[in-house]
Amino acid sequence: MAVSDEVLDELRAGLPEGVVVTGADAVEKYRHDWSRDPSAGTPDAVVRAQDAGQVQVAMRWAATHRVPVVPRGAGSGLSGGSSAVDGGIVLSLERMTDIEIDTSCQVAVVEPGAFNKDVKAAAAKEGLWYPPDPSSFEICSIGGNVATNAGGLCCVKYGVTTDYVLGLDVVLADGTLVTLGGKRIKDVAGLSLLKLFVGSEGTLGIVTRAILRLVPAQAVRSTLVATFPDVRAAAEAVVAMRATMRPCLCELMDNASINAVENYRSMGLDRSAGALLITQTDAPGEARGLELATMQAACTTAGSTECFVTDDPDEGELFVAARRSAFPAMEAMGSLLLEDVGAPIPLLPDLLDAIREVAERHDVPIPVVAHAGDGNTHPNIVYDPTDPDSERRARVAFREVMAAAIALGGTITGEHGVGKAKAIALPDQLGPDVMALNRRIKDALDPDGILNPGAVL
Repeated sequence: MAVSDEVLDELRAGLPEGVVVTGADAVEKYRHDWSRDPSAGTPDAVVRAQDAGQVQVAMRWAATHRVPVVPRGAGSGLSGGSSAVDGGIVLSLERMTDIEIDTSCQVAVVEPGAFNKDVKAAAAKEGLWYPPDPSSFEICSIGGNVATNAGGLCCVKYGVTTDYVLGLDVVLADGTLVTLGGKRIKDVAGLSLLKLFVGSEGTLGIVTRAILRLVPAQAVRSTLVATFPDVRAAAEAVVAMRATMRPCLCELMDNASINAVENYRSMGLDRSAGALLITQTDAPGEARGLELATMQAACTTAGSTECFVTDDPDEGELFVAARRSAFPAMEAMGSLLLEDVGAPIPLLPDLLDAIREVAERHDVPIPVVAHAGDGNTHPNIVYDPTDPDSERRARVAFREVMAAAIALGGTITGEHGVGKAKAIALPDQLGPDVMALNRRIKDALDPDGILNPGAVL
């Protein structure tokens, strides 16, 4: 049901001029995230909040009138987690971009609209580093990273977003602002509520500030690039090296993704390779040589056709840039259904086999890239949006890829979040008791169900 003009006028009255927008053209760009969820609705208004107080005003109004609220960061999400709903509002945090670096505590105090890349840059000026690095780090926001517990390329060694969140300010469904954690490295007072909100995808509250742990700047990296006859061989190399070490980056590209990148932007990759493995080490001193030797031995034993090693960071970064180009390269192939299924590392070869079998069974292209070192794959299902049968087969394949991951004891999402795109498969992974527990928590914090309805649960 649409929000009446009278009720919207009440919202406008409580906020500065220009914060609430309702024009059709202005609202349109807030309907979808990057997944372009076809089920996205049209919000009745967008609130472009400038501070936490304005978020509170909007949430108190929404709670009073039981208006659905979809929180939104940069809109770079890949699972429909910020898809708008009819009869609701989008609460955009894009204008809240302040970043403060506290060098004595080695933390960044960040508003949710700040881009990941800008936090990294601010930290780097002080000789510090914020490790979480999604492939979209140049265009994704910290609020969205917190909402989905975003990962990235270096997470195999350095962990994901939740490992760096020391504190959060969160506005709850009724407009209450709570402060969780702080600049303390260690703090076990009370329940671990920080962990509850990180990864909750805006269904429990809206993050208005984050305190992020920083670490000393990363050492220069050495890079090993290996080619393989097929993805299973590359995955077996990953399993072998991860049994004894943790590279600081371990990325896999299959033949289809290699060629997609070369078609999109020539990067000098071997188009004939069945798979490409890009691994790096930032170990100090002699340990670096030992790690490179371990990685090369694992690749050779698994049947690599070529191994290339470089200590030149710029040369190594060219290969990493090629891997980061995979998503826009695949977009150029057609419409995408975006997966980020994962499995325990020893079962990575089996997961990749299962994805290939789904692609063959339904005759759909599924180029795969992977944060292979932590078992997280990105099979992107390509279809022709003008061909109904192509889309039908793609959507069946999408469900079957998730089912294959669950059957291996894996997950339907390693870092993109459940959103709306994967919500249908969540009960199959969690089971009825855990789903019920999730719903009890949701009901306790959002009894009217106004926060991001339809997402996750």
